Amino acid sequence: MWKYSILMAIVLATTPSLAQDTAPLVNRVLTAEEQAALTPDEVLRMLREGNQRFVSGTVTSRDHSAQVRHAAEGQFPKAVILSCVDSRVPVEDVFDRGIGDVFVARIAGNFENTDILGSMEFATKVSGAKVVLVMGHKDCGAVKAAIDGAELGNITEMLTNIQPAVDSLSGYDGDKTGSNSEFVQMVTKKNVQLTMADIRERSPILKEMEAKGKIRVVGALYDMKTGKIEFLD
Repeated sequence: MWKYSILMAIVLATTPSLAQDTAPLVNRVLTAEEQAALTPDEVLRMLREGNQRFVSGTVTSRDHSAQVRHAAEGQFPKAVILSCVDSRVPVEDVFDRGIGDVFVARIAGNFENTDILGSMEFATKVSGAKVVLVMGHKDCGAVKAAIDGAELGNITEMLTNIQPAVDSLSGYDGDKTGSNSEFVQMVTKKNVQLTMADIRERSPILKEMEAKGKIRVVGALYDMKTGKIEFLD
């Protein structure tokens, strides 16, 4: 082990560019002025680039202890992201975001309800976020349960929020079950699209902000096998 450490020290000392490339980059918490200067398109670009870093394994090194202390004085996030509760979809990580960067709402099947809409309105109208992102993911268990008509406690009622996406694909000729990956992905994408439409219809605040160019409401699909995010432009 000591021989390896000495070797690495020699390599870094004699190769300045390598030492610079491997030095950690520590991001700080966004300020109110920096948040106000951002456009929705710039925020989307940051999210795309962050996911590219996540996929390539070059995510930003962050001093979380310092960020916690700085963020305690206030928050000025760039976006609000609605995601599924699935533990395999670590929202901040897949966009290479840190403390104070994004608001995150999570619910099985990533659909909106009154509470989530109110949270989105707070995140944008009150706190200045520039993007509302609805992110589904492939092989979603909630979507499969909705397709198969699962019934269990409060899960039964919850799945009714995803049912419109299932019903909208009644013309599909293939196997309409949760075991058919193609159909599951089709329902997942449709569920994201319908959620985006519902957000605009049920929140006059968000609809007006989007119409004025203050925010963008966008959708995305996360691939758990690759870590890639497909934006639904």
